[in-house]
Amino acid sequence: MKNNFRSKKVLITGGLGFVGSNLSIKLAGLGADVLIVDNMLPRQGGNVFNIDPVKEKVKLNISDIRNPTSMNHLVKGMDYVFHIAGQVNHVDSVKNPLNDLSINVEGTLVLMEALRTNNPGAKVIFTGTRGEYGSSLSLPVSEDHAINPIGIYAITNFAAERIVLTYHNLHHIKSLCLRVTNTFGPRHQMAHNEYGVFNWFIRKAMDNEVIPIFGDGRILRDYLYIDDLVNSLVMIAENEESYGDVYNIGSGVPVSFIELANIIIKIAGSGRVEYTDFTSERKALEPGDYYANITKIKEAIGWEPETSMEDGIKKTIEFYKKNKKNYWE
Repeated sequence: MKNNFRSKKVLITGGLGFVGSNLSIKLAGLGADVLIVDNMLPRQGGNVFNIDPVKEKVKLNISDIRNPTSMNHLVKGMDYVFHIAGQVNHVDSVKNPLNDLSINVEGTLVLMEALRTNNPGAKVIFTGTRGEYGSSLSLPVSEDHAINPIGIYAITNFAAERIVLTYHNLHHIKSLCLRVTNTFGPRHQMAHNEYGVFNWFIRKAMDNEVIPIFGDGRILRDYLYIDDLVNSLVMIAENEESYGDVYNIGSGVPVSFIELANIIIKIAGSGRVEYTDFTSERKALEPGDYYANITKIKEAIGWEPETSMEDGIKKTIEFYKKNKKNYWE
């Protein structure tokens, strides 16, 4: 992997969360000058311990992307902006949809306006969700699949994606957008099960508790280890030809929920499966089978996942064994 990030100024919104912190560690290791912005809202995954390996190498600003005064100042001089901040709790998006709208849409608009007025030369990388597609009409799902989000979280992510690309086309702020599949690994929040079911399964197995499987457990997903996602972010940011477009990020390998749970139990050496009915919230938001077609990003930058699910689970369990007190709230 080439390195265009040495001495570059990089802003990471949501940088204390799961994806943002792992990206911060990677970029700090590449010699980038990293500034993290995070509002540390409860239940969203922000955790200062997440950046412990690079706490002396990165800067941290506790602020909200919806604050124009803050963002107008913070974007100045940045070479890259990785926009990862967002309301990511699916259940909360049902209970409080106006909060989703405020954080995901208004926050993105404030950020892009700050860039337009203070630093239009920065490059923007936005991480959205595979949920933008809604129920899959054909598999694997490619970028030209119909957009039909079925939850407020996915709708606001799609709106944010369109805002980012509008600023690329209208105001010439180089931007690209990613639709990211279910990702797992170290530094994910482990306090509740309302997003990130993969890591929740890992917690349940590590605690030798029941892993609840909704329905018959045959729904398919593809899952991506966090290091592979971070590598895709770094590689695509460095590729000039990628800007102005949308890319799927995933493994492309379908795995059922029951198969996933059994693999985790085997590797953890503990835990057990129990079938249960969908909650009303989860049933309303369940899109059915999904796995990504990742041909486009493979052809664009030569990226593909390198970590097998089994190796990723092993690494994740090892991390939480060492750091359990920082995540079991």
